[in-house]
Amino acid sequence: MKCNQFEEGEIPYETLEKFGLTHEMIEDLPMHVLEDIWSGRQSPVLPIHVTNDEGELIKSRTRFSFVRMEDGKVDVMFYPVLKYAPLEQFDDNQQQLLKDGKAVVADVMSPQGTMIKAFVQIDPETNQVMNVPTPVIGRNLQVLSEELGLGSAEIKTMQNGQPLTFVIDDEPVTVGIDLNSTTGIRFAQGDEQQWKERGKRDWDKFTFGCYGCWVTDDEGNHDYVLEDEYSEELWNEQKKSAQRNASLRSSRGTAGASSWVTVPSPAAISVVQA
Repeated sequence: MKCNQFEEGEIPYETLEKFGLTHEMIEDLPMHVLEDIWSGRQSPVLPIHVTNDEGELIKSRTRFSFVRMEDGKVDVMFYPVLKYAPLEQFDDNQQQLLKDGKAVVADVMSPQGTMIKAFVQIDPETNQVMNVPTPVIGRNLQVLSEELGLGSAEIKTMQNGQPLTFVIDDEPVTVGIDLNSTTGIRFAQGDEQQWKERGKRDWDKFTFGCYGCWVTDDEGNHDYVLEDEYSEELWNEQKKSAQRNASLRSSRGTAGASSWVTVPSPAAISVVQA
């Protein structure tokens, strides 16, 4: 069961709107995205814009998450798309593994200012460097080992950043460490290459809300269209999807209890947190 850290009434919509993310755009995000955001996890990569001192409109893309400040108020932390991942603090071998999309164990600075051991990985959508303390992922690796009967060598392979492929019911399944996953461990049907390709959680091409529609292009970029600006294609898609969406909502079940530990939103090493 999800436990929300943030309530609707304390969300700093005025801050988000300064960067082009309106209240309506947030409310129209898919439900699973809103659940993640309310529980303190990072958003998907979304479009933003801001006007600089010269009056120029600057467009970019970023993830964001909510943080609770010392005075109890809620603020916004942005994780913008970077051109390059900052990897200077890692040795050459770790840098190569990270560039290859793998996770590594390294010493990182905690928010409290102490050095800790953590799993580190590059967010492929933003080039931000993420980290999650090793005990959290270690617990879920232990659960995985018990559920699938994995040996120490196989778990060691995953700890070293290598996804593991095995066969279930004559079909290949790959599992590996993915710090963007809610448990830090992600499964995918297929081999290692397919596991990498399915790293981003898929959206429908059109995600209709109360005020507009999130449109996802072939490269996975999300952009928002207000209802007043719908094209004929969007109106037709809305009509076709209405009945399908209603059916999906009515058929959703309730997940049972699990021994997996939910991973908090990964810290971004490249962002200085206030």
